[in-house]
Amino acid sequence: MFHKIIRYFLYNRTITVLLFFLVILWGISVAPFNWHRGWLPHDPVPVDAIPDIGENQQIVATEWMGRSPKDMQDQVTYPLTSSLLGIPGVKTIRSTSMFGMSFIYIIFDDDVEFYWSRSRILEKLNSLPAGTLPEGVQPALGPDATALGQIFWYTLEGRNPETGEPAGGWDPDELRSLQDFYVKYALSAAEGVSEVASVGGFVKEYQVEINPDAMRAYRVDVMDIMNAIQKSNLDIGAETIEMNKVEYLVRGLGYIKNVADLEEAPVAVRDGVPVRIKDVAFVNLGPATRRGGLDKEGVEAVGGVVVARYGSNPMQVIDNIKAKVAAMEAGLPRKTLADGTVSKVTLVPFYDRSGLIRETVGTLETALLHEILICIIVVIILLFNLRASLIISGILPVAVLSAFILMRYTGVEANIVALSGIAIAIGVMVDVGVVLVESIVRNRNENPSVRGGTALAELIFRSVREVAGALSVGMLTTIISFLPVFVLQAQEGKLFAPLAYTKTFALVSAFVFGFVFLPAIAWFVFSKPARPQQRLPLAGNRKRIKRGAAIACLLPVLYFLTSHWLPVGTQAGFGLNFAFVVLSIGIILAILWLLVIYYERILRWCLSNRWKFMSIPLVLLLMGGLVWRTMGEEFMPSLNEGSFLLMPTSMPHTGIEQNLQLIRTVDKRVSSIPEIEMTVGKWGRVNSALDPAPVQMFENTINYRPEYRLDEDGRRQRFKVNGEGAFVLTD
Repeated sequence: MFHKIIRYFLYNRTITVLLFFLVILWGISVAPFNWHRGWLPHDPVPVDAIPDIGENQQIVATEWMGRSPKDMQDQVTYPLTSSLLGIPGVKTIRSTSMFGMSFIYIIFDDDVEFYWSRSRILEKLNSLPAGTLPEGVQPALGPDATALGQIFWYTLEGRNPETGEPAGGWDPDELRSLQDFYVKYALSAAEGVSEVASVGGFVKEYQVEINPDAMRAYRVDVMDIMNAIQKSNLDIGAETIEMNKVEYLVRGLGYIKNVADLEEAPVAVRDGVPVRIKDVAFVNLGPATRRGGLDKEGVEAVGGVVVARYGSNPMQVIDNIKAKVAAMEAGLPRKTLADGTVSKVTLVPFYDRSGLIRETVGTLETALLHEILICIIVVIILLFNLRASLIISGILPVAVLSAFILMRYTGVEANIVALSGIAIAIGVMVDVGVVLVESIVRNRNENPSVRGGTALAELIFRSVREVAGALSVGMLTTIISFLPVFVLQAQEGKLFAPLAYTKTFALVSAFVFGFVFLPAIAWFVFSKPARPQQRLPLAGNRKRIKRGAAIACLLPVLYFLTSHWLPVGTQAGFGLNFAFVVLSIGIILAILWLLVIYYERILRWCLSNRWKFMSIPLVLLLMGGLVWRTMGEEFMPSLNEGSFLLMPTSMPHTGIEQNLQLIRTVDKRVSSIPEIEMTVGKWGRVNSALDPAPVQMFENTINYRPEYRLDEDGRRQRFKVNGEGAFVLTD
């Protein structure tokens, strides 16, 4: 059956070519890199910087403001935790209680579907027996997101709309109201957003300060005042009334619109005279108690965090957010300050994961490109056959594109670990083309009279069939060797399984396309018209012409590799980098050539001196073990993100005022470092179940200035100096 498939695609070359170009276009359309530039429909593989290795977790958050952690633990956390224990698929339940807040973390088995687990929790919460929780306490399920869901942080600032410079002029309560009632809802409408949580500023509320002496005089207590406030702020429906054959709806309008409305609310009646709230209390507008806030370089700030939905494409979600920001920009308010400056509220991001994602994917894209170029160079030099080199090299990018297709439709996310699987498979992928083409070239040299048509097709089929069995065994051995990685569990499985999948996808694609596409491509490349008799004397120069053509193609590839790689550094110049690349590749290939030339002599020595030779791998094994014992260990790959998260804490008893002073000091001192571009500090928690931080905990996001001017994919931009001495981009 395998040989029949090879023969079918070899003899039906039109179908093969159409399928070849279909795979290329399809792969480009789903690739995580923006290769098509808009001329193809784009349905990319989900992209993130690092794999999400968090546990399968749901959060139940409960607010009961003003209560001590002990009260929260006894009256909320413990009863809720006990009630949630019976949910199917639960591995463990963890909980924490803090001032006014309770957080319960329900961790499910990894094979439990994410949204199925949320449904079971909601069923349990809705069926709690009466009296389980105190009156008015309502637990809520956290957002459908994971710990890596916080992808976009921003502040709202007053800026000059023309210059973009900070202008100020907006109070924290104004910005917080704008965030809660305009920006938050606009960003929540973006596709893929699970939650937009606000942080910083002041939430306005009506505050009633009671007068104990007046209360004693009017014989009212605190509960009377609380009931009066609750009953004063609502509309009441009173059915309908019909007059002159017309029906009218009767409504009692009672919503509070200002402080005076609340002041006039009656509390009680004494001797026929109503006692109003203003008689026993002082009413005003003030800020609500805060448990978190933002500070930007020593100045109070207001902002929010956007959380991506579980299973969404973080890169696409960020693009959707930016589209919403651009759409709502015109609706943000502006004012003219006393000095005549126009200040417009502007959304300013201070953490945008798209930069990290683009740089990570761009780095791996560059690494793949470098690997393919180096493979092309090695193949051209070792074979000195330009046509054979083109055939071998042409399979590599197509196999990579096919791996992207398989990733897209099997749900494997593109991240630094997953794409590394393709990178480490390049060396094995090229073996397929080398073995097949070498067999075709050898048989063709033994049959120089075969120049095209059915005879050449039969020669190619015979050449491929000769090595098909051995090549299949070798490739299957490599794929099967990764089976232990597929059965890893928990965090290890989430981290390394994508690498195993992508490497397998790449190897399988190279193997299949090597037997499907390569024979047909070889037929097109090696087909020649019959050479006239009078031109036969030129056959002696043919080998030199082929080598010259190979070298002519080798130089542009070396130039392209050097200009993208610059291994010695940008400051060394192109000439030194080019010399380093040529020298490095030359030394490696020279060693390989020496092994080929002296292989028989080396083999005979090894067989004659078996114990001496075996001492070499034994020493290497011993040295490797010693190095492994002394080297450091890290579970997650380290990334040069260009930012730093500083997380200091203050003493547990520290108050809000002291914490505000501390975070201002930290931000000011860090911002004074010349290499720092921006510092934004968060104290306490944002208004989200994903953030249980106490007010004594700080998170300072520190963004570095880049070493080089970078484009959006993290590549160094190159400049030249014009006639006026100014730097201009070369591209």
